[in-house]
Amino acid sequence: MVTRSRRRAAPLAVTVAAALAAAGLTGSAAYADAPEQIVNGTFDNGHAPWWGTANLTLDSSAGQLCATIPGGTVNPWDVIIGQDNVPLVAGETYEFRFFGKATPAKVGKALVQLPVDPYTQYLAVNPELSVSGNDYTYTFTSPVDLPNAQVAFQLGGSATAWTFCADNVSLKGGAEPGGHVPDTGPRVRVNQVGYLPKGPKNATIVTDATAALPWQLKNGAGQVVASGQSTPRGLDASSGQRVHSVDFGAYRTEGTGYTLTADGETSRPFDIGAGLYEQLRADALKFYYPQRSGIEILERLRPGYGRPAGHVGVAPNQGDTQVPCQPGVCDYTLNVAGGWYDAGDHGKYVVNGGVSVYQLMSEYERSLVARTGRPWNLRDGSLNVPESGNTVPDILDEARWEQEFLLSMQVPAGKPRAGMAHHKIHDESWTGLPLLPHLDAKKRELHPPSTAATLNLAATAAQAARVFLPYDRAFAARNLAAAKTAWAAAKANPASYADPADGNGGGAYNDSDVSDEFYWAAAELYITTGGREFRDFVLASPHHTADIWRERGFDWGSTAQLGRLDLATLPNRLPDRERVRASVVQGADKYLVTLKAHPYGIPYAPSDNTYDWGSNNLILNNAVVMATAFDITGRSTYREGVLETMDYIFGRNALNQSYVTGYGEVASRNQHSRWYAHQLNPDLPNPPRGTLAGGPNSSIQDPVAQQKLRNCAPQFCYIDDIESWSTNELTINWNSPLAWVAAFVADQGAGDARGRG
Repeated sequence: MVTRSRRRAAPLAVTVAAALAAAGLTGSAAYADAPEQIVNGTFDNGHAPWWGTANLTLDSSAGQLCATIPGGTVNPWDVIIGQDNVPLVAGETYEFRFFGKATPAKVGKALVQLPVDPYTQYLAVNPELSVSGNDYTYTFTSPVDLPNAQVAFQLGGSATAWTFCADNVSLKGGAEPGGHVPDTGPRVRVNQVGYLPKGPKNATIVTDATAALPWQLKNGAGQVVASGQSTPRGLDASSGQRVHSVDFGAYRTEGTGYTLTADGETSRPFDIGAGLYEQLRADALKFYYPQRSGIEILERLRPGYGRPAGHVGVAPNQGDTQVPCQPGVCDYTLNVAGGWYDAGDHGKYVVNGGVSVYQLMSEYERSLVARTGRPWNLRDGSLNVPESGNTVPDILDEARWEQEFLLSMQVPAGKPRAGMAHHKIHDESWTGLPLLPHLDAKKRELHPPSTAATLNLAATAAQAARVFLPYDRAFAARNLAAAKTAWAAAKANPASYADPADGNGGGAYNDSDVSDEFYWAAAELYITTGGREFRDFVLASPHHTADIWRERGFDWGSTAQLGRLDLATLPNRLPDRERVRASVVQGADKYLVTLKAHPYGIPYAPSDNTYDWGSNNLILNNAVVMATAFDITGRSTYREGVLETMDYIFGRNALNQSYVTGYGEVASRNQHSRWYAHQLNPDLPNPPRGTLAGGPNSSIQDPVAQQKLRNCAPQFCYIDDIESWSTNELTINWNSPLAWVAAFVADQGAGDARGRG
């Protein structure tokens, strides 16, 4: 995941808004008379003061500003046409207009931004430029007073040359504040993938009606097969909507193309079937192969996603095979090739990789021990990866690719802080979009070791030691040795924290409380070895008896829950194991109460009514707790809670959309990524089927979200735009709970199918 810093310039003495108000001008009248901030936007007499980068020759002889954009560039900012010293006033809403065209057609980037590092963007748009040309109009509200903003057209990143022309460029204040109005479709919200025959079936109606409403369920032929009355639920704080709920769980007949009609609206179509989630079981895991670093992605294995190996030292890459530390951190280099790219950038992080690979191995372990587990569905050949055919379950082959990387991040023996793990490795500074991994020319650097990363390595290596033992005893032994070494190193360096300011070129992933990582690592080491040291540490940890079931769910920075879940479900001799198992059920009860109280059926309702970055992954992790409670108790209420959680992910939400690419009639498809960047370059693909979007984020940290989602209710703080990295990112630790829960749900469907037989 990525983070950005913000800077604020000194305020100007007088605002344009105040001046307009003093003149008695408001709304459209104010805009019409507002001063033009662009100098010479019509190019009638040359093109000064417009400038271009050194690789351009600007031509305005035909009354438009044109240039041949050179091919062979990598980043959008490698080719720029711009104008400096454009004044902005804090709180003022501006209208930015221009005519643009491209031969051949291209996607460009237009910005209004800070002209110096960190180049904070106040408007960032990606117009689709046609050969015939189009007029483009955008509005934004400036968050700063700035006398010298920059208007820029960033045009680099194309392999071949093309021609760009612009005309009638204008920037005026006094515009009506613009906003993003999402197309939410019909007011009846359902799971657009569908429902299991023997599972709950719930929907939400957005309506101002205060009395119950009649509803009808229709099959694919349009015949009414069930009907009833809705339940008014009042105002939903997470969406700002007044809603009713519908329960049609009594209907169990399988079929396709069902719709639900109520209050004059008909839902998007959905299916009822036992096998609805089998493909998602595979697709959520297939996401990881094209995320791999250090290996060619074969077109025959992933049609449409083939690409050269990234970061293997082939120009222009500097490669991950001999990576130095940041200056002053160490005197050695490491071969850290391989692993998964963390998100939409090219960074690789031990703490995020740790929770991700843990959940893949946990999914496999659950398949072996849970009452509804089906390990044969994770068999060798199930994911179509390069290792398929080696007699090892494909899910473990995929997990091993990341685990090998985590092992490579360990500080070598004989060096300062030997046995610890470097926190992360990524480019020395940020790159732009789009950028395929093999074209990244930036220097790569190892960042200082951290206690959190070291404990992630200890935990996952201990887990890998038992998981891989039946398949590769040498690899299992190597992991166990690394886990014990990392544990000892973490105990010797218990407070080596990642620098929260270390966020240039990659996310900081800072965490100043690693007591939960210590508990998780001790739990995994105890389960694998039965060692007294680890048992005693687990029993003495405050996390062992505390209520660790956060309303916001567990994630990379809150990992005690991982240890608790494994101690509850995997064989071990912990003296209070029954209490541990009961505590998981208590956590599930909390999430179930939250879900039942929520009009959209979500086990996530932060008390401050704000949604977190990556809220979808937190929601799914809460579902993991409910699923584990089902595995422990066999009580159907927990199973039903997990199934209802999936309704939210697949369309029963305020935006009426699925957050998983390729699933549902309307689904996310423009997640933030440098190589799944079809929105910016039609030659590149969208993310693969089965990719989870991060989801609503009340903090809206990126410029696109800040421009379009101001004052959003929590569920509406999302936009399917590739530039919205704070709401629409994809990451390895968001797909891992999707994969885990998808497997659980698919197992329940398989049980339904077996029951019919």
